[in-house]
Amino acid sequence: MNKWLISVSVVLALASGSAAAGDQAAGKTKAAPCAACHGLDGNSPANPLWPKLAGQHPDYMQKQIMDFKSGNRMDPLMAAQANLLATDQDVADVAAYFASQTQTGGTAKEDMVALGQRIYRGGNAASGVAACQACHGPAGMGTPGAKFPRISGQHADYLAKALNDFRAGKRANDPNGMMRDVAGRMSDEEIAAVAQYVQGLSR
Repeated sequence: MNKWLISVSVVLALASGSAAAGDQAAGKTKAAPCAACHGLDGNSPANPLWPKLAGQHPDYMQKQIMDFKSGNRMDPLMAAQANLLATDQDVADVAAYFASQTQTGGTAKEDMVALGQRIYRGGNAASGVAACQACHGPAGMGTPGAKFPRISGQHADYLAKALNDFRAGKRANDPNGMMRDVAGRMSDEEIAAVAQYVQGLSR
C-alpha cells in the first residue's frame, strides 16, 4: 500500500500540463479509420473487448496512441492503426474528437455489484489492493492532469482484459507500475466484479 501511495504522489507531482491541443473538426475526419472498431462516435458497439473512446480525457488518449506508436504498449492491430496518424497534431485532433463525444454508458450484473463496489470504494486491506476511486474518482471519471483515465461506463470485458494484462505484465505502460501493482494483488473474482461495477457507473 505504501508503494502505491508513493507512486500516486510521484505521478501527480510530475504530471505536467496538457498535451497538444486538438481540433475536433479535423479529428472527426482523421478518426474515420478508427470507426471500424471504436464506432463513429467512439462507443465501440461491435465488440466489448474494444474500448469506448467517447468522453475519454484527450491527454490520456494521446498518451495511449503515442505508446502504441512507440511500442510502450503492445498491440499489433493498434500499433498499425496508430502509425497512420503521422504527426503529433493528428494524434491530438483524433483525441479531441473522441473526447467531445457522449459515452453511452452501461449496466452491471447485479450479482457482482456488491463485491465490485466494495473493492472500488475501499480496496482490500488484507491483500493490499488499493481503492480504485483513489485515482479514478468516486464516479470513475478519472484524473485528467495525471492522465488517469475515465473508466465509468466502459465495457466490462475490456476492463477485465486490461486488469488481467496488467496483472500478467503483458501491459506495462502504467506510470511507476501502479496498475501492475494493484492488479497483481487482485483475484479473478475481484477483477470480474470491479469490471462489472465500473461498467455500471455513470457520470
